[in-house]
Parts: sequence; C-alpha cells; structure tokens
Amino acid sequence: MTTVNLQYYAQLREQAGTGGEQLSTAAATLRELYDELRSRHGFLLSSDALKVAVNAQFSDWDRALHEGDSVVFIPPVAGG
Repeated sequence: MTTVNLQYYAQLREQAGTGGEQLSTAAATLRELYDELRSRHGFLLSSDALKVAVNAQFSDWDRALHEGDSVVFIPPVAGG
C-alpha cells in the first residue's frame, strides 16, 4: 500500500465532501488511483476531462505513485 495526500477542487471537492484527504491505496498509477476515487466518491468526470499534478508538477496519468506523493486532480475551469 502507498499513502498519498490528495487535494480536490471545484466539482470534485463537492462530490468528495472534502478539500483533501490522506489515502492508503493499492493503485500503482495515477489513472488507477483516480478510478479508485471515482468508485469511492462517485466522481462524474472521466480522467480525460482532468489534469493531474504530483508534487506541484503536471504529470502523465501513467506515472507511478510513490509514498508521500501529493496529488491534485484539476477539473476544467468554468467561468464568465
């Protein structure tokens, strides 16, 4: 198991009911982690609709997770 720190914004924050959490996961990649979180929190957005950053750097969805990573899922920005 790998423990990661997660941050959620906008729609994801509303659906998770929190702005962030620490999670122990068996996911090996960011994509697997997001799939796990979609099941856990009922996230409606697919990974294709999001950007992801790890340790303050934009990342590829196939990046391996490492102990203590800080992961931010960034939904599309809406506004007027």
